Amino acid sequence: MKSQKYTSVFIGSLIVSLILVALGFVPGYGEVSKNWRALIGTDFGWFYLLLVTLIVLVCGFFVLSPMGQIKLGEPDSKPEYSTGSWIAMLFSAGMGIGLVFYGAAEPLSHFANKTPHAAPGSQQAMADSFQFTFFHWGIHAWAVYGIVAMALAYFGFRKEEKYLLSVTLKPLFGKKTDGWLGYIIDIVTVVATVIGVATTLGFGAIQINGGLSYLTDNAIPNNMEVRTVIIAVTTALFVLSALSGLGKGIKILSNLNMILAIALLAIAIAVGPTVKIFDNMTESVGLYMQNFFEMSFRTAAFNGDERAWIDTWTVFYWAWWISWSPFVGLFIARISKGRSIREFITVVLLIPTVLSFIWFSVFGTMANTVQQNGLENLTKLEDEQLLFGTFKHYPLGMLMSIIAIILIFTFFITSADSATYVLSMLSEDGRLIPTNGKKVVWGVIVAGIATVLLYAGGLDALRNTLIIIALPFAVVIALIVVALIVEVYHEKVQMGLSISPDRYPEKGQPFKSYESYESEDEAEKSIEDEADTSAQQVKQGKKTSEPAKQE
Repeated sequence: MKSQKYTSVFIGSLIVSLILVALGFVPGYGEVSKNWRALIGTDFGWFYLLLVTLIVLVCGFFVLSPMGQIKLGEPDSKPEYSTGSWIAMLFSAGMGIGLVFYGAAEPLSHFANKTPHAAPGSQQAMADSFQFTFFHWGIHAWAVYGIVAMALAYFGFRKEEKYLLSVTLKPLFGKKTDGWLGYIIDIVTVVATVIGVATTLGFGAIQINGGLSYLTDNAIPNNMEVRTVIIAVTTALFVLSALSGLGKGIKILSNLNMILAIALLAIAIAVGPTVKIFDNMTESVGLYMQNFFEMSFRTAAFNGDERAWIDTWTVFYWAWWISWSPFVGLFIARISKGRSIREFITVVLLIPTVLSFIWFSVFGTMANTVQQNGLENLTKLEDEQLLFGTFKHYPLGMLMSIIAIILIFTFFITSADSATYVLSMLSEDGRLIPTNGKKVVWGVIVAGIATVLLYAGGLDALRNTLIIIALPFAVVIALIVVALIVEVYHEKVQMGLSISPDRYPEKGQPFKSYESYESEDEAEKSIEDEADTSAQQVKQGKKTSEPAKQE
């Protein structure tokens, strides 16, 4: 049965992936995918919004409830990686290339091109540009990753099940997940992962090409031939990294990513409009928190223009996060054994979110300032060249551009490296250490799909295919959320977890930190004094008893 499932999932997902590659060669695929995307955005946009918001609320519930005490593993298990390396790996795998690609492009687009609901170039558009960028890259995105990762880690490490998405649905469907239903779920998971990763790699290839072309004054042309070479070279590199193993390749590259990202941020803050950066970030965080639920449920049902903007941006992002969630989720789950549900959800939601806010505040402010001051009309540049066009107007611009290109390369390799590892796990019945052959196969397939989709229609074809494929997996995620709640609540009841206090203050003796408790030094001294007193009393007792015996 095990071998059959492995064969079924691998062959099934391979066939579907190859069909998607073939579709790229069909004339007019770009236009067809555009129509399908429009249909899904119009008819199912509300579903994406409700689902992702529900996931955010469920994550909050797990953090605040007694169930947050439950460990993702045995009760005495310890984390495999340090907190720093853990954060670096989940951050690199989760959003690396996208941050660099959209770091300056998205805030500028919302400010100067097409705004959510304000006049382009206005102060309201400036405020909206950061508020909605934070919304797209903040807690909602990481909640999607976090809930899938938690489900996989909980069932894998706590329940000692296979590391497959189908297994997480056992509380709802029981043994059916071991048969045809499980095959379908795992195949959908693999295909969604392939498309999500291929889309991201396509973004990376486009931006690397755009940056090299911009910096060399078009000596390196910005075309498909160069992008194909970039994909081929990076594919070879990430396959080599994947073959080195999770603990070596991904960990080293993830730490390098964090170093480069922090270095780029530090330079940008130093040479950019520093005060304006922190002013924008502070107020935008406030606006984000103030309008959190309004943005979460915003469908613009009564405004067609605003609805088109939502379909282009918000629905696209929710589909992107959903399609990436099995890959990022399984990867995060793999590196999160030994952490409590509360610690896991809190760190996964908040730390990358804060880092994303800082990132977009820095590079978004730099781009918007160039545009606002009339130094250059950045909207005329392609998205992949916009970051480099922004750097040109600041000191050390060339240095920042070089670091950015290197960072995209390392993010490219890290994301693809993690993806090949996860895809191999999924197609080998959840094995934690998949075979190298599968890593190579999936690395080549992902690179092939990214290349074909770029040929078929560039960024638009990538985005359209992503939204189409994400829809069936969104249904799977909805079922996973329900199954996870059912199983974790069952364990809560079995363990007798509660939030009731262990001890109450006695009458007339309230708990006071400033009176009731001694410092550690005082406590130790008190213990020593008591011990000395007891010893002296014993000694004195012996002395007084000896004469009595003699008498």
